[in-house]
Amino acid sequence: MGTITLLFIILLGLMLFVGGSQGVSAFLSMIVNFGIVFFTIVLIAFHFPPIIVTVTASVVVLAITIFWSNASDNASTTAFFGALIILTLLVLTIIPVEYWAKVGGFGLEDSEELEGLSVLVGINFTKVAICTAILTSLGAIAEAAIAIASGLDEILTVHKEITSDQLFSDGIEIGKEIIGTAVNTLFFGFFGNSLALFIWLNGLGYSFGSIINDKVFANDLIAIVLSLIGVVLTIPITTWIMAMRRRRSERVL
Repeated sequence: MGTITLLFIILLGLMLFVGGSQGVSAFLSMIVNFGIVFFTIVLIAFHFPPIIVTVTASVVVLAITIFWSNASDNASTTAFFGALIILTLLVLTIIPVEYWAKVGGFGLEDSEELEGLSVLVGINFTKVAICTAILTSLGAIAEAAIAIASGLDEILTVHKEITSDQLFSDGIEIGKEIIGTAVNTLFFGFFGNSLALFIWLNGLGYSFGSIINDKVFANDLIAIVLSLIGVVLTIPITTWIMAMRRRRSERVL
């Protein structure tokens, strides 16, 4: 039995023990999402339009992640529409930023590994960097959206007479409580993942400015910063959608 197989078995066992049937559902959604991402890579490798394929796959991943959660229909629907708005804004931001930064492709540090290999694979590496940045943001956006929507839905369940303005104010307060952990999760995840690269570049005698501007490091850093922006924007937008849904129900009543 391989190490990865053993870790997945331990993960499944813990999710079943802690979350019961919902834990198994979450595990299955992770497997399905992995399959979707893998299929996305295959389509890009076969020269399908990378950005279109990635955006389509991102919508499907968000739908599976959010609607397979244990949230109510109201919370899931609100979180999904909020996540879609954030995804749209991020795509419109990521595309010009990646072209402006010119961080697609390989850095000078990759020259030894690429020696003797052809990089003429017929794929624009800047578009690949755009796809990477989009996929990087999905998990954080979905997590923040469902956390806000579920919290507000619980408030609606307990306080049925709450107004839309009060609900929006409560949503912002909830967002203030989760924003710190969400941002730090992404931030330290990035540095943990890039620690070996950071040590390597430092060992090569790179200055701090050279490390920050290195193509390999900058590509990952831009993706994480854009994900952080997406998480922060998820809070007011998801709260606003829930408040608008509440306002429409007030008019009906």
